[in-house]
Amino acid sequence: MAYFLPWYDTPRLVERLNADWYDLAVSSGLFDHQREFLVQLPQGTRSHRAALQHLHSGNAAPALWTRVRLLKRWDIMGRGAASAFLGVHAGHPGFAMMALDGSTFVCASTGESGIDVLAVRRPDRSENVLRHLEWIARHDDPYNRELKQRVAVWLAGRPETISGR
Repeated sequence: MAYFLPWYDTPRLVERLNADWYDLAVSSGLFDHQREFLVQLPQGTRSHRAALQHLHSGNAAPALWTRVRLLKRWDIMGRGAASAFLGVHAGHPGFAMMALDGSTFVCASTGESGIDVLAVRRPDRSENVLRHLEWIARHDDPYNRELKQRVAVWLAGRPETISGR
């Protein structure tokens, strides 16, 4: 797992976020040979801000993954985050991305004092990810029953789980 945590008062924050995100994406293997990858869009049409409001209100619904290509000119952390599908506004990202083959997961979130961006190689083999998924499968949350069921089915299909070791 790799990550970076810039603070909001970082000079030229959006430029730094873009550069660090790109370095992390390349080094972790997010892109295929055509620079394509998956982006998670909340509800398929909801903005990140609206998805957060619905998540905290208990009306969360499954997200939609869509295939995208990184163009020669891009601004994920500035205009992308301001577009509402990759964040709250410029310099305040909120997104999940995955390699087409599922081998890399990258996410960003806006915190109280800075931005968290992390990449996980082989998330299906990460003990931390698996422990979290097992917790979801055991936790009784009336707002995420569908997620709980999906996670339980996925875990049951794995040859071994962390708790079974």
